[in-house]
This record gives sequence, structure tokens and C-alpha cells, in this order.
Amino acid sequence: MAAPSLLNWRRVSSFTGPVPRARHGHRAVAIRELMIIFGGGNEGIADELHVYNTVTNQWFLPAVRGDIPPGCAAHGFVCDGTRILVFGGMVEYGRYSNELYELQASRWLWKKVKPQPPPSGLPPCPRLGHSFSLYGNKCYLFGGLANESEDSNNNVPRYLNDFYELELQHGSGVVGWSIPATKGIVPSPRESHTAIIYCKKDSGSPKMYVFGGMCGARLDDLWQLDLETMSWSKPETKGTVPLPRSLHTASVIGNKMYIFGGWVPQKGENPENSPHDCEWRCTSSFSYLNLDTAEWTTLVSDSQEDKKNSRPRPRAGHCAVAIGTRLYFWSGRDGYKKALNSQVCCKDLWYLDTEKPPAPSQVQLIKATTNSFHVKWDEVPTVEGYLLQLNTDLPYQAASPDSSVAPNMLGGRMDPHRQGSNSTLHNSVSDTVNSAKTEHTAMKGTSVKNKPDFRATDSNAGLHSPLAPNAPNNNSCVTDMLWKNEADEICALPATKISRVEVHAAAMPFSKEIPSNPVAILKTEQQWCDVGIFKNNTALVSQFYLLPKGKQGISKVGNADVPDYSLLKKQDLVPGTVYKFRVAAINGCGIGPFSKISEFKTCIPGFPGAPSTVRISKNVEGIHLSWEPPTSPSGNILEYSAYLAIRTAQVQDNPSQLVFMRIYCGLKTSCIVTSGQLANAHIDYTSRPAIVFRISAKNEKGYGPATQVRWLQGNNKKAPLS
Repeated sequence: MAAPSLLNWRRVSSFTGPVPRARHGHRAVAIRELMIIFGGGNEGIADELHVYNTVTNQWFLPAVRGDIPPGCAAHGFVCDGTRILVFGGMVEYGRYSNELYELQASRWLWKKVKPQPPPSGLPPCPRLGHSFSLYGNKCYLFGGLANESEDSNNNVPRYLNDFYELELQHGSGVVGWSIPATKGIVPSPRESHTAIIYCKKDSGSPKMYVFGGMCGARLDDLWQLDLETMSWSKPETKGTVPLPRSLHTASVIGNKMYIFGGWVPQKGENPENSPHDCEWRCTSSFSYLNLDTAEWTTLVSDSQEDKKNSRPRPRAGHCAVAIGTRLYFWSGRDGYKKALNSQVCCKDLWYLDTEKPPAPSQVQLIKATTNSFHVKWDEVPTVEGYLLQLNTDLPYQAASPDSSVAPNMLGGRMDPHRQGSNSTLHNSVSDTVNSAKTEHTAMKGTSVKNKPDFRATDSNAGLHSPLAPNAPNNNSCVTDMLWKNEADEICALPATKISRVEVHAAAMPFSKEIPSNPVAILKTEQQWCDVGIFKNNTALVSQFYLLPKGKQGISKVGNADVPDYSLLKKQDLVPGTVYKFRVAAINGCGIGPFSKISEFKTCIPGFPGAPSTVRISKNVEGIHLSWEPPTSPSGNILEYSAYLAIRTAQVQDNPSQLVFMRIYCGLKTSCIVTSGQLANAHIDYTSRPAIVFRISAKNEKGYGPATQVRWLQGNNKKAPLS
């Protein structure tokens, strides 16, 4: 990975909500896009919990309840899912804690927990400046500073190098402390150090890395503890080791441990002085250790000046969290000497993109019309925008000569022995269905509690292959919708508990044929045109920008110039044409890799839209499946067909290639799916386990696009963060 550019630093200049007061000695963790800060000191020790939403730039103070802990500083703070644990810290000058609190962030509920003491030995003594690291169902406590005096006004410091393991219960609560027997030389006593845990991908055991800290003098040593063998060692490193420091931060992204800030030796100090007599100052130096190669890389040296204020100023006692590939830094204390009267607490928030963002999910279809697509893709955390492109070098997709019968399909391939048959076995919904104008929207006539989340649930093996770009005579526009988590509560029918349903948006051709000239196709796939750069993860596409002659691409974003779209010609989308889409995320490091390719077809007027408002309820025979007619029938609806994804050997070999069996054909907008039919259903694990149905309508021209429904199996609900 290339070193992050200094230009990638961003200061968040505007907030909303109650911004926490500047502080040091606080701690932070991340839950999804939220940065959660607790404790710290500056004119008193803070006891409030602050939350910053990195997407909306909003601070808020959650209404916490339960056994609210006292304010503390230099404490342990870890996050396990939506559970946060706080251990120890300074509760007032000279008085330290060894109490453990748990916060359920899904309910903002605090609880004081009492772990069992170790089978042999004493539990951890009160302390501050310790490290508290989580891996799996265990927390690892190392070192810190204790007060030998019982009088908090008479502080007698004792540096610690003890090591404890805390076993957690699943979801909530703890089991107890233990004192593992370790091998090798134990690191020297210290406080205000950092400890992170890293496990190399696909090999190796998890290892805890301890760096720096102080024990009268600041330290620059690196220690490694193998958590399987419990063996301590000092790895040999390459590169320039960061200066000795304490009160710095260490954050892991990928295989790199990023070290920022802290107290370091004062420039020009007399090397003959005792370490205890040295002057110390804050630093803004920034380095990382490659945990696979044990090589240090300096990104910002200690001597590097910053006259333009383009990065965080020197600080110590700040907090840092990693969200995706982005590092956030908040507050901390400044000052060129250790004397208290020369320190100022910073009240600023910075972030740094450490690498280009990952590829987003495939582009998914919300709605298709004759000359536009409404598309979306899953959000990528901590990005500044998205580049959407389409490929136009595809032949015109003509309508099928006969769309009067429900098509027959086996696993995404046309079954030539069943073409035109009325058999109810292995019939699919849209192999010969032409692209209909689709006007439906999610959950018509209902109130949606959560924002709809549109996802494609299945795709065909040949769909994204460069050797299978088109399918003459049998492409389709399958337009589906998704209802998020709570569909059973939103769509409850009288006296009936509705099962949870997800309805997904996906448009893809079901049958692919290998072209006669794959080399030519590979060449045309290179011709991608920009649709534009979008702030959010949705786009209404009716035009795209034409490439300048002789250009393969026009997109330059991030560290390069943004294209001037005003100088480029636009091209409208046309009916009955297949377009390929891909999307890439953008952050301060530039444009990330593109998503997998999706393929959608603009609609041809005259075909019915997809059925809407699908409901599923249990009854004695199995389940009752019902739906509303299309909002745009384009004539009289002659019949509906419903299909069930079934288990086959083919699906087991390729789970992404579903096989459907027709379970209903008729004029009614409901049907019974028997227990016998459900017993043969395929369970789709694309996201949460679900049984998949498809429903389509037919008018005089033929079958229109299908609505795909995922009937969720089991109760996997999680309470959202409020």
C-alpha cells in the first residue's frame, strides 16, 4: 500500500449537536458508523457518554440509564458488537478504580458487572493507564499505574506489568478473571502504553502487540504475546522505530498498526541527563508497523513542520478509532513541555483515509422505465462519493416474438424441451418476458419504519462474464423490491401474524449465450462512460456522458482533477436496451476498485408492471401468499404466476443460480403454498436465511417483470442503535 498522502488529512469543520468539551485521557470505540467517547479529564473528570455519527457529522448525548459509572480517565474501553466494557481508570486525583461496567449500546443501558476472581491469585488492583484489549470472547489486561498509598492525596506510584484474562459471556455479562501462565521474558512495568491484537489472515495465531508507555522514562520497545502459546517475545523490526512515547494511540487497519501522537523527548535535551529529568513534549508524528513484515514506516516525522495546518497539531492523551479504512482522532492535550500551565486541550476532530475504499456491492435496480433506471448499491463506510459508470456498446435487445406463456427455465438456462410448455415444474418467471414499464414503489399504502434497503438476492453464473454479454430474444427486466427487517409488524393483517418478508430489487437476464466473437466483446467491455459522481448510494440514470474520441475513460477523482462534465456531451438511454453498470467508491486516497458488473434492460411500453405489496401469513395448510395488482397493468391482467425456489443438486453446486418451480397460475391475487411444497424449498443464505418466491403478471402482450420475495426464516432481529 502506498503511504497515505499528507493531503488526505481532513479536519471536520462543522458539527451539529452537543459537541463534547475538550479533554484528554478519554477513550473511544466504534460501532458501525458511530464513534462513542467516554470519560477523560479537563477541569474535572467527564462522566458523560458522547456519540458522533461519522455519516451525518452529528454529535448526540444518548439517554443512558441503569448503573451509570462514575466519570473516569485513562480507563480500559473495548467494544464487542454493540456491547461496551469499561474497566478501571482514575475516578479522582490519586484514586483509581478496578470496577467493571457493561453498556448495551442498543438500549443505552449500563450495568455494573462483578467477575469471579481468579482461581488462584488476586483480582486486578485499582489502576489507570493500563491496556484492555478484546479478542474473541476474552479481554486482555496488561500493566498500568497503581497508587501504593491508601491516602489519595499522597500518591505513591507503582508501575505494573501484571497480565489478566477476562472471559465474557455471550451477549451480556462476564465469567471471571484468570491469570494465564506465560512464557518468556515479560515486558517491564509501564503505563500509558498501547496494546492491539492482530491475527494474520488464513494462518497463525492471534498476537497482542504492546508498544511504548512510561515507567519514569518513556519507552519505545515493542513486545509480542502469542495468545495461543502465551509466549512473550520481542520481535526484530526493520525501518525507523518511532521515538519513545506515552499517551499515544495505536489503531489497526488491515495488517498495519498506526501510531499517532503522544509525549516524546524534548528536542535538544542533554543525553547525559537521567531519563527521569528529561523534558517532554507532544508530537504529531505518525508511523505504522506492518504486522506481517515487522517493518516500521514513517508517514509524518517528528521534525516535519506543518505551516499550513494541514494535519492535527501535536497532542497526547487523545483518542483514535478506525471505521472502515479511515482513522478518526478527537481532542487530546497540547503543549511543548510537561508543565501543566503550558498545556491546552484540543477541541478538534480529524480523519485520515489510509487506503482507497473497497469495491461497493453490485449496482441493484429499484425501478426501470423505458428510458431510465433508478439504481442503488450498498453504502461503503467513510467515503466521500461514488463514481457510477455504464457500458453502452451492446446491441439493441428486441422483444421476444412470443411472450404469451410463462417461460420455462432450469437454473438460469432455457430448457429447450419445455419451451412453450404449460408444465408447472421448473417454470421461471421472466426468461422471455420483455422489459415492462415499472411504476411500483416499495410498500404502497404502508408506513415503512426503516428506510428500505434494496438488494439483489441472486444472480446467474454467466451474468457477469465478459464472454456472455447479451442474450437475444430472452432478456428480461426483473424488478423487485425489498422491505427491511420489520415487515411482519408493518403489514400485519387482522388476527394474523405476518411472517417477515424481504422484497428485493434485481433486474438481470436469466439466460446467456456465448457470442460468436468473444474477442470483440472483450474489447467493447473496456468502453465505460461516466454517469456521474454521486454523494449518496442511489442514482436516477436517464443519461450518461459520451467519451471523448480516443479516450478509454474520463474519471479522475481524489488526488487528481474531477472531470468537467459540462464540457462533455450527454446521451439519453433508449428503450429495450441492455446496459451494464459498475460503481466505485471515492475517498481522500482516490477511486477504489469497481464493483462487479450488473446488467439491466430498459423497458418496452405495453407490458404489465410487477405485482406489489406481497404478504405472507401462516395457515394450517402451509402459508397464504397474496399480492396487489401492478400499479401499471398496461391493459387487462390475464393471469398471475407464482414461483418457488427449490432444492436441486444444481443449486447445491452453485447456490447463486436458483431453480424455480411454478406453484400457482390464475387470475386470483393470492394462493396457498402447501407444506409439501415448502418442504422442497431452497433456503437462500445470500443475507439472512430465507425462502424465495417470485410473482409476475401477464397481459395481452405477455408476462411483465417479477417481484421477488424473501420470506425470512428464524428470528434474527437486532435492535437498532437509537
